[in-house]
Amino acid sequence: MKIVFFGTREYDHYYFDVLAADPDYGCEIKFLTANLDVDTAPLARGGDAVCAFVNSDCSAPVLEVLAQNGIRLLLMRCAGFNNVDLAAAKRLGITVLRVPGYSPEAVAEHAMALAQAANRRLCKAYVKVRNNNFALDGLLGYNLYGSSAGIIGTGRIGAAMARICHGYGMTVLAYDQYKNPSLEGIVRYVSLEELLRGSDLISLHCPLTAETHHLINRETIGMIRDSAILVNTSRGALIDTEALIEALRARKFAGVGLDVYEDEDGQVFEDFSDEVLQNEVVPVLLSFPNVVITSHQAFFTRTALQSIAIVTMENARAFARGEKLVNEVKADA
Repeated sequence: MKIVFFGTREYDHYYFDVLAADPDYGCEIKFLTANLDVDTAPLARGGDAVCAFVNSDCSAPVLEVLAQNGIRLLLMRCAGFNNVDLAAAKRLGITVLRVPGYSPEAVAEHAMALAQAANRRLCKAYVKVRNNNFALDGLLGYNLYGSSAGIIGTGRIGAAMARICHGYGMTVLAYDQYKNPSLEGIVRYVSLEELLRGSDLISLHCPLTAETHHLINRETIGMIRDSAILVNTSRGALIDTEALIEALRARKFAGVGLDVYEDEDGQVFEDFSDEVLQNEVVPVLLSFPNVVITSHQAFFTRTALQSIAIVTMENARAFARGEKLVNEVKADA
């Protein structure tokens, strides 16, 4: 099988090259630094499959170009698939496979790091010390021990975050359509409103769907304690950015930690250090001293990257051999 990888970086080579050389996978990989969109999709010509990432454009027009160029398989080297038009993929005969659980602990640990950084003003403290300012003004936080955590979405990542919060000595509330039996004795499932009103730390770990789009909005923000910390390592559009900025201006939230945010697709994983950002979201959010933003890096650990590579290649091998596709994503998923 010939697989065309889009939007690759040096670290992709490091983990995929070793597996591609293994004859058991029987794959030939072509790495492209260009990300997948309607203009770059023709570069897949000659391949059997395309491997895309969370920031790739996998809309119907792109999938149509891929199908015209003989692509039968779309490998998502990530867990999310909200950027894939599954109905179009089904219509075009393109199978979509993903990596559902590469390292949930990697994302959960980053979520807690964001919570701690926002709570204890670590970014501000670092800058102050670099400037020989050792005063403690503006750095006051609160103990997480003995406080309450609200976990929205208790799949693999949310469950990992719940265990971390439990280990911190926090009371853990959870909201999900389905209860995770592995969390019995660790969390107490409640309604969304009860979670929002009763949590000192709120961490989002649910997929982006029509139902969860802008889950955190003006109305739900009004339910949250003014002293709460909000963390999002899932999908940016779970939070209504305008409503969040309004709340921050009104001195809502003790801290906000974001690894994702709305309209990040045009700049995620790219270097704009010598340019002026056209997207105003990040500069506005960073103007608040209690906001910490990272660059969609929650997944970015050696353990996670190795797992992503292995599962992606196993997905490709299973498709090539006609085996059961345990990680297939279908239009009715």
